[in-house]
Amino acid sequence: MIVLKVGGDIFKRGLGEALANDVRRILEYEKLVIVHGGGDEVTEISEKLGKKQVFVTSPEGIRSRYTDEETAEIYTMVMAGRINKAIVRWLISNGVKAVGLSGIDGSLLVASRKKKLIIVDERGRKHIIDGGYTGKVCRVNVDILQTLIEKSYVPVISPVAIGEENEYLNVDSDRAAAQVAGALKADKIVFLTDVPGIEMGDNYLRRLTLNEAREILPKIGHGMDMKVIASIEALEAGVKEAVIACGLIDNPVINALNGSNGTVITAE
Repeated sequence: MIVLKVGGDIFKRGLGEALANDVRRILEYEKLVIVHGGGDEVTEISEKLGKKQVFVTSPEGIRSRYTDEETAEIYTMVMAGRINKAIVRWLISNGVKAVGLSGIDGSLLVASRKKKLIIVDERGRKHIIDGGYTGKVCRVNVDILQTLIEKSYVPVISPVAIGEENEYLNVDSDRAAAQVAGALKADKIVFLTDVPGIEMGDNYLRRLTLNEAREILPKIGHGMDMKVIASIEALEAGVKEAVIACGLIDNPVINALNGSNGTVITAE
C-alpha cells in the first residue's frame, strides 16, 4: 500500500502525462490512495470572492491559514469541489478508476477542533486567539477506503475534516496524508512537491533516519517543515518509509519509490 500526497504546486502547474503513467504502473503491482493539497488555489479563489485570507505563525515558526467560518466554507468548496474533481477527472481520462472523497464523506477524517491558538506577531509577542475552524485529524475511517481499494478504485481525498460537532474543519493536507497512511498501515508515503527534497545549505539530502529528521526539523523553512512533521508522524504511526520528492520530473513516483528522487526518511 502506498499513499501519495499530491501538493498544490503540482496541481497548479498541471497534472501531466508523466505522473499519470507512474500511477498506472504502480497500480499494476500495488494499491494506492491519493491525498491532495491546494492551499494556494484556496487563497486565490477566496481573494476573488472578496474574502481576505489571514495567515498566522505559531511560536515554533509554523505558518498556517487562520480559518473562520466563512473561510472554512470556501476552503471546503475549493478543496472538495474544484480541486478534488479536477484530479479525479484527470485520473479517469488516463484510464485510472478513481473516486473523489472529502474527509466529510462517511466521516472519513474526524478532527478535533483547536479551541485556542497561540500566535506570534511581527514583533515576536505571543497572543492567544480563538481557534476558529482548524483541526487536527484524530480518526480515519479506513472501512470506506478499504471497500474502494478492494474494488480496484483509487480513493482521492481532499483534506477537509468533520469536527466532533459536525462542523467543517480545515486540516493540514500533509499531516492528513500521514494519518491516512498510518491508519491504512501503508508501506510508504510519498509527498510530491516542486523541489527535489529537503535542502540543507546548498545540498538536497538524500536519506535520513527518523531521529535525524527530528533533529533537523527546527532548521527547516516554511512549507517544508510541515512535510517533515508529517513524515515523522507517518513513521511513528508504523509507515516504513516517507519520501519528499519532486513531482515535476519524468516518472516522479517510481523514482521516489526507488530512492532516486527526493529525500527518503526511514524509521531506522
